[in-house]
Parts: sequence; structure tokens; C-alpha cells
Amino acid sequence: MSRSIQQDRRALSATEVVMQLSKLNGEQALGWRLIDGALEKTFAFKNFHETMGFANAVAFIANVENHHPDLAVSFSQCTIRFNTHDVNGISVNDFLCASKVDALLA
Repeated sequence: MSRSIQQDRRALSATEVVMQLSKLNGEQALGWRLIDGALEKTFAFKNFHETMGFANAVAFIANVENHHPDLAVSFSQCTIRFNTHDVNGISVNDFLCASKVDALLA
């Protein structure tokens, strides 16, 4: 089920962020992390072609959701950072988009 990205436009409290982060990562040891006020995760790939395919898929999700992360792309990895600039923090939208990015590799 898709939620509108415009819902719940507020920064989450620290407690809410920790709870949502725990739900998002589940049992994954190398999941999303909270770094400098953003959700961040680095994804590793075999080569540049796979990395760019993933980055383009992330760009498609970002455009559909109108919620654009910072991307750092190199030969074999892509680091993604989500935060909501207009609420000056992390919102539900960041977690929704992070979940959709994870689903690309599920």
C-alpha cells in the first residue's frame, strides 16, 4: 500500500526515529543508520553497471514520491541519505522511501 508522501509533514522525535529505525532494519546488522541527522545506508555491488542500475531505480522512486535523497555513487557502491529538509529533521516520508529502496533488492 502506498501512502501519499505529503502525509505527516513533521519531524519525528528522537524516540520515534529510533522506533522507526528498528522496524525498518529488523534483524539486519548493516541496515540504515542515523548519521548527522539523516538516514544513511551504503549498498555494495559487483560493478559500475549494477551500481548505476540501482541508483537509477532509486531516482525513479524519488521522483514518484517527490522526496529526493542525497546519493553518493562510486564504481561498486551507492550511499543514500534521506532527511526532510523542509521540516529540518527526519519524517515518516524518509522511512517510507528507505523501505521502498530496500525492496529493490529484496
